[in-house]
Amino acid sequence: MLTPVQGAGGGKPARPEEQGRSPSAAARRTGPIGRVFQAVVSAHLAAIVAQPVFAGVYLSGDFDGLRWHGLGADVASSIGYAQAIVAVAVWVRLRRAGPFVATAGVVAAETVQYFAGLDGALWLHVPLGVMTIAALVVQFVAVWRRPLLRREARDARA
Repeated sequence: MLTPVQGAGGGKPARPEEQGRSPSAAARRTGPIGRVFQAVVSAHLAAIVAQPVFAGVYLSGDFDGLRWHGLGADVASSIGYAQAIVAVAVWVRLRRAGPFVATAGVVAAETVQYFAGLDGALWLHVPLGVMTIAALVVQFVAVWRRPLLRREARDARA
């Protein structure tokens, strides 16, 4: 027979939504370095999503679109490198290597894609750009969906 303390989980602690807390309450536990990481990933996503728009402007006949696409590539790459630095801080402060590994993959692909665009290798530039944007969208969702907790705090909850 289950006691009211055990609940239906058989002694397991209830999940946040079962305790009346929403997932957004869990997101508020993200510390300052996690918030900085969320902000940088968000800025990176905004910059990289603008890239196909600028390319489309150029392809529609407005040659200024190519200049905007090049400037956007510089901005997106710079934010990507800043994201890598913040991801190192997340790794050191929160003992979570996952954000750094994901960021390193995105930044490496973005760098290859940047130089492929400079060389005019559109056969590599375009598909790698699509994959880079998709990877950054997945990272954005992951960063905002789950709180960035210190490794020990996460293990103690389990």
